[in-house]
Amino acid sequence: MSAPTRYVPESALPFSGWRLALSLFVVGAVCALALPPVHLLPVLPFCLLYLYRCAEEAPSWRGAGWSGFWFGWGFHTAGLYWLTDAILTRVHEFWWVVPIAAPGVALILAPFAAVPAVLCRWVVPGWRRVLVFAGVWTLADMGRVFLFTGFPWNPLGSVWEVPGRLGDVPIQLASVVGVDGLTLLTVLAALLLWQGRRAVVCVLVGLVVWFGFGMVRLHRVVPLPVANPAVVLVQGNVPEREKLSRADMVGTFRRYLALTNEGVADARARFPERPVVFAWPETAFPGLLDEDDIARQMIARAGQGAAYGMIGTVREGGGRESAGGRWFNSVMALDGHGVIVASYDKSTLVPFGEYQPWIVPFNVVPGQMASGHGRVTWRLPGVGSVGPLICYEVIFSGRVVARGARPDWLLNVTNDAWFGDSAGPRQHLASVRMRAVEEGLPIARAANTGISAVYDGLGRERARLGWGVSGSIVVPLPSPLEATVFAGLGRWVPVGLAILCVLVAFGVESRVFRMKG
Repeated sequence: MSAPTRYVPESALPFSGWRLALSLFVVGAVCALALPPVHLLPVLPFCLLYLYRCAEEAPSWRGAGWSGFWFGWGFHTAGLYWLTDAILTRVHEFWWVVPIAAPGVALILAPFAAVPAVLCRWVVPGWRRVLVFAGVWTLADMGRVFLFTGFPWNPLGSVWEVPGRLGDVPIQLASVVGVDGLTLLTVLAALLLWQGRRAVVCVLVGLVVWFGFGMVRLHRVVPLPVANPAVVLVQGNVPEREKLSRADMVGTFRRYLALTNEGVADARARFPERPVVFAWPETAFPGLLDEDDIARQMIARAGQGAAYGMIGTVREGGGRESAGGRWFNSVMALDGHGVIVASYDKSTLVPFGEYQPWIVPFNVVPGQMASGHGRVTWRLPGVGSVGPLICYEVIFSGRVVARGARPDWLLNVTNDAWFGDSAGPRQHLASVRMRAVEEGLPIARAANTGISAVYDGLGRERARLGWGVSGSIVVPLPSPLEATVFAGLGRWVPVGLAILCVLVAFGVESRVFRMKG
């Protein structure tokens, strides 16, 4: 089925064939500069306009689809370049994957950008076509959660997560529409700027309202009367090659014990009125914590005076003697005696990292993991309720809180050492900040090599321990906020807004044609 020919203008593109494909790939890569940590926002209107014009001036709907594909491939290749660093940690085994890691993943994601390029052609040029493009872009982008276990990395709404006060203001709207709603508004604004003076005025007025909402929310929202504990985030800074080789497991364990002891003592001295909780990053314990009574007691002694320790570790399910034994990426809560009082198994695994999707017919993921049973909320006496999240799980907008069990704060343990001192860990951190705003909950993040940080429910940074540093930070966790609109309705908000854009565009066009008839 092809698009109506009356909507396809004569092509005025400067390139064709492979030159056009290459130009779209390059423009898509340049567009990725708007993402964290660069935040070069001025490139967005120009890059998206180029894609938009290529799509509407393509000679057929297939040509429009290819325009979106090439743009999407360049965008995701540049935005995910840091995936190569993960391969380099095992380059002796997977050297052949090095040149195809980022482009290969981007190749799978590229078709999502082709969908709006095709469907926008079904309405007349102008603001109606822009509405369809933005709405379909958002819906297609949100559809990435259904790809394998989901890969919603780098939505365009994340471009507003500029560090500091400058970013605190625009991201407040995520408390209503989520990061996907910000994606919709970003694409709309970027393309409407080219639709004449009235459209420019509308964009400027919209930005004033958008930023005004953020400023009001930052000054008017009052936290709930909930006293959260003081948290000690322990960052061991263990290189990934050292973790993989397991050459100095005892040294790693001792490092974490020493940092814990120092951090807990500091927390008790500075915040005597608050209970203390300490957290180790994802897989920080170099063994099987649930099977090592002595290690748990040593951890409890190192954190003497703390109410709980939350430790990233690996767990074996099914037992060593069972042929069906499986490995789980877990975080466990220990009380002051080293007893495990709560445990959570990672339920959303990383495709190509922790398990191998069916699309790859040969083995590239050694030691695949098993998934847990979904989000949980720990209710721990003395420190309130906490929602544990392991690494990758924090990037899923609207899926970080257990249904019907809203916690007082969120804990994200992660190991970003795989990706080196690149954009990857910083993009990951930006997702943590956005989840805090969406849910109105403070988040504490313990990362092996960094960046460990704490955000309040408004996404304001309260503390940070940078990349490549061994140490600990002590922070009194802020109180939670009232549940946000997004926390209540979730992704139905951006879905509804995106569909509304499409319906308005088609509805207006239908009325125009009836009047002409």
